[in-house]
This record gives sequence, structure tokens and C-alpha cells, in this order.
Amino acid sequence: MKIKIFLLLLTLSSTSLFAQQGNSSQKEDFSDDWAALSKYQKENDALKEPTKGKKRVVFLGSSIFEFWKQKDPEYFANNAYVDRGISGQISPQLLIRFRQDVINLNPRAVIILAGSNDLAGNKGHVSNETVLNNIKSMAELARKHHIKVILCKYLPIYEYPWNKNLQGVADGIISLNKEIAAYANANRFTVIDYWTPLVDERNGQKAEFTTDGVHPNLAGYKVMEKVTEIAIDKAIGKRR
Repeated sequence: MKIKIFLLLLTLSSTSLFAQQGNSSQKEDFSDDWAALSKYQKENDALKEPTKGKKRVVFLGSSIFEFWKQKDPEYFANNAYVDRGISGQISPQLLIRFRQDVINLNPRAVIILAGSNDLAGNKGHVSNETVLNNIKSMAELARKHHIKVILCKYLPIYEYPWNKNLQGVADGIISLNKEIAAYANANRFTVIDYWTPLVDERNGQKAEFTTDGVHPNLAGYKVMEKVTEIAIDKAIGKRR
């Protein structure tokens, strides 16, 4: 009898240990992290103060910004620029990330590039008003925390390679850009015009500046860097 009890306890103990080991090997579930706050959390925690004479600027957006650092890392490394782009994100996700990835980093300025992924869907739920409302919320948060706001005219796009059935893409970008610029001017925010230097005769991106008609290549990013520097100088002064 004692032997049977001993064997039963041993079996239960082994089963419990196996279950614990199995649980410890399970991958952490981030399905509740809709805005991908986890992506930059460790980088934010490790971020050091800018060196003397440099002024921190956060680039908040989606794939255009995320790929920028991949294509030209020196541009960010040589300045106190913090890239917080996440591919595929829409404006409400940027708004959710705004406190962690912008306000808590204490930048002098934030560059907000939003709207293209919102408009790229074909579900009919997104309008210029919804995109602009999210941009307004981010701009108001920045102003409240004494962060200079730099808004962007979005890059020209004739069509989305992953959604070629979507009609009127170029006109939609132009319309949104006009509303962003009007809001920025009314509130004395700086505007970066990424549209004008990259646009072709179809109101898409010039072939020499893009990889797929949506995302710039290195030459395209070099063009963007020139107009970005002008806007940063205007917003926070030439000493960065």
C-alpha cells in the first residue's frame, strides 16, 4: 500500500514538473498589444540623453519611417533622431503609442507621418476626417507637453501594389495633404512637404525614387532628408 502511494505521489510530482516546464517554453502572447507597444519598449528604456548640442526628434509613423532607418541608418545615428516607425500601422495605433514612443522620450519635436495605411484599406470605414482627428489628438498631446509639432504632406502614391483595385488613391492622398496642411497652418505647426519633390506626372512617385511606388529607395530618402532638415531647423532651430 505504501509503495502504491509513493508511486502515485511520484507520478503527480513528475506530471506537475513537466507541466511547469512546458509552460515556461511557451511563447509570450502579444495578441492584446494591438498597437505594438512592445516593439520599442526595450529601446525606449535603454535610450540615453542626447549629446551636448543635439536636440532629440522622434519620427512617428509606419513603414515609410521604419524602412528609412534601415536604408540610411547614419542619418539617425549622426543626429539625435529617434525612429519609431512600425510597418502597416494606421493612425489610431500611432495615437495609442504616442505617450510611450514620443512623450516619455522627452523630444524637442515630433514628426508625424500618418494616413496612407488608413486610406489603403478598402472597407469604407476610414475618411480624411477620421485620420485628421487622430493627427489632431497627437498634435494636441505634443503641444501640451511642450513638444514642437511637425506634420507631413504624405508621399505621392498612384496605387498600392497590395490593393490595386482601390480607386482614386492619388486624389485621396492629395485631398488628405490639403487638410493636414490647412490644420497645421491654422495652428502654426511646421509642415514637411514630402509630396512635391517626389511626385511624377501621374501624381505617383518618380520611378527613380521608389522601390514599389509607395516606399522610397535610398535616393528617395535622401530627397526626404533635405526637406526634413529644413523643417526641423524651422521648428527648433539649427543647433540639434
